[in-house]
Amino acid sequence: MDGVLVIDKPSGPTSHDIVARVRGALREKRIGHTGTLDPLATGVLPLVIGRATRLASFLSSGDKAYQAHVRFGSATATYDAAERLAAGQPPPPAPSIAREEVEQALEGFRGTYLQAPPPYSAKKIGGVAAYRLARRNMPAQPKPVPVTVSHLQLAEYENGLGVISVTATAGFYVRTLAHELGASLGCGAHLERLRRTRAGGFTLDQAVALDTVEREGGLGQIRFIPMESLLPDFPTVHLNDRGERRVCHGNAVSIEDVEPESVRVLTAVGENVRLVTRSGALLAIANASSEGILRPRIVLV
Repeated sequence: MDGVLVIDKPSGPTSHDIVARVRGALREKRIGHTGTLDPLATGVLPLVIGRATRLASFLSSGDKAYQAHVRFGSATATYDAAERLAAGQPPPPAPSIAREEVEQALEGFRGTYLQAPPPYSAKKIGGVAAYRLARRNMPAQPKPVPVTVSHLQLAEYENGLGVISVTATAGFYVRTLAHELGASLGCGAHLERLRRTRAGGFTLDQAVALDTVEREGGLGQIRFIPMESLLPDFPTVHLNDRGERRVCHGNAVSIEDVEPESVRVLTAVGENVRLVTRSGALLAIANASSEGILRPRIVLV
């Protein structure tokens, strides 16, 4: 069982909880994820299974898209509404902030800039997760990291609740966006709901409910994405028989080892490329060097 299973994560469990439950349902130990979602969040959570776990670093690097519900009127220590919702508390009174003011404030969060992860996050500080330090009332502010926001739009705004669509690079925290947006408006804000609609090339259309996987397991008609369909944006090199043998032993390949239609890809210096067999099976991920040689980085056998 090798490939990717996209889960439509429900609100409540952590990403690690989801992995554990799918491991039990599929009876497969080799399962991981390509980037966590907070317990409160829902939506696209791609799980790598079997040999696909070796591709996690490539699959996790793509942009992510979200629909965020931001509650204006108060800030929280965790930058979200988890404690308030768990306690059944009502939302704060809506501040006297107009839609136009929110839209203007959003201008400062587009493009590339440094963003500080939330204190209550899994980011490490001196080898310790920030949230563990925050719970002990110790300094827990992770270092800012560069992020790029390519899309940021206020879709709805009423009674202090804004619905914002966001597309950003991996590592972007929508909770931080909500917190800093509220700070810039002087009214405070926190994330009330979050739904991830896309993670790299994986979308909600490919997602399956967690309870469906648990109910049907490996025998159910789940939307399993096979190895040969992964990383479609990488250039593809078709190997001949000699090339397949060399790659299986971890050796570099050159023009003598590829099918004629793949020779042009050898000039893609520095790029990651997919090495596939004549039958189309994904055999390895390689890097193209300046000598027209492909050096395998990950061999999937």
